[in-house]
Amino acid sequence: MEKVKLEIVGLTSGHSQKGTYTILLAEEGRETKLPIVIGAFEAQSIAIVMEDIKPQRPLTHDLFVSLAEEFKIVVVEVLIDNLIEGVFFAKLVCEQDNKHYLMDARSSDAIALAVRFKCPIYTTRKIMEEAGIVMEDSEDESPDRPLIEELEPTIVPEKSNFSNLDLEELERMLDDAIQVEDYDKAAMIRDELKRRK
Repeated sequence: MEKVKLEIVGLTSGHSQKGTYTILLAEEGRETKLPIVIGAFEAQSIAIVMEDIKPQRPLTHDLFVSLAEEFKIVVVEVLIDNLIEGVFFAKLVCEQDNKHYLMDARSSDAIALAVRFKCPIYTTRKIMEEAGIVMEDSEDESPDRPLIEELEPTIVPEKSNFSNLDLEELERMLDDAIQVEDYDKAAMIRDELKRRK
């Protein structure tokens, strides 16, 4: 299994589902981005660490870190290792007393812990090939563009039914969604295209 190291390159509010956000991960030096749709709580939890904001009371992920530190457990790596029907699965690689342990986790929780433990995030080459979206770097990584967009859910239309569209229409819609940075919609269209292959 070829592992691919990822970095967080963006966190945007949902475009196609109310109360969702998309975290964008990328392999250094490549245009392919891995969009993962996450919930509002996880998005907030990731954003406060990336923006170096200290909440008055610990969030659930902070509590996990405190508990891990008390028992000398360190999360050394996060691996997004599976994709089933559009859902990403992850593992935490933990270390305690020089022993390594694997723990199943939701990808959003795993990323929230990775930013707290300052550990690397990996996926597999296979997942990047299956779920990655090629995007132009010039606009996406503009120095004036914030890494984390406003974290207020917007009212958006319900999920469209893509099953009645032909492949050509879906490909065109995928390109359009990427152009307007609607990564939630792009991920759903990508999943529909994969189901038909």
